Amino acid sequence: MTLAIFDLDNTLLNGDSDHGWGQFLVEQGIVDSHSYKQGNDYFYQQYKDGSLNIYEYLEFSLAPLKAHPKAQLDQWHQQFMAEVIAPMRQAKADALLQQHRKQGHELLIITATNLFVTGPIANSMGVEHILASEPELVNGEYTGRVTGTPCFQEGKVKRLEAWMAEHGHSLAGSYFYSDSLNDLPLLKLVDNPVAVDADETLSAYAQAQGWPCISLRG
Repeated sequence: MTLAIFDLDNTLLNGDSDHGWGQFLVEQGIVDSHSYKQGNDYFYQQYKDGSLNIYEYLEFSLAPLKAHPKAQLDQWHQQFMAEVIAPMRQAKADALLQQHRKQGHELLIITATNLFVTGPIANSMGVEHILASEPELVNGEYTGRVTGTPCFQEGKVKRLEAWMAEHGHSLAGSYFYSDSLNDLPLLKLVDNPVAVDADETLSAYAQAQGWPCISLRG
């Protein structure tokens, strides 16, 4: 079965769910407003320019999960979905997912953003399979640590290869849609790479390679 793989933030969503979760925590007074906002913006800029240390970022972004019971976090996430994620949803993205479903393709979201934030988003889009950076759970509560390989840059390739081996898939005929220069390692591997509302670096590379460049906004 042909794989149709999608980045989430600034691709299927018109916005970044990870940064948005951080802003939500600040606005709700769940974290220290000044220091957390400063860190959230700092790491987001590093992500955009391709210099992010994913382990440093995950240590920062997973700390609030450790500080609160999972039941409370899940309650906040429901509010986050309604107030932050719903406005980021894009009709053209939903139509693209449906187009691939009609073609009989297997849909997969692959994202650096942690699974606590992104799992419910994938579910709301009707996408069963998601690979994301995974926060560690012990006895049903988050530890603030990441488990396994973070799903970022070359880590996305490693995670995808392991998933394909487990599920009996290959990249034959595969698609991957992304906005980010950080996803070039995977974009170069698939048969049908597509740049979506791409950053400047990816846009230039995609045009030089003759890859399709599309927008899902508006």
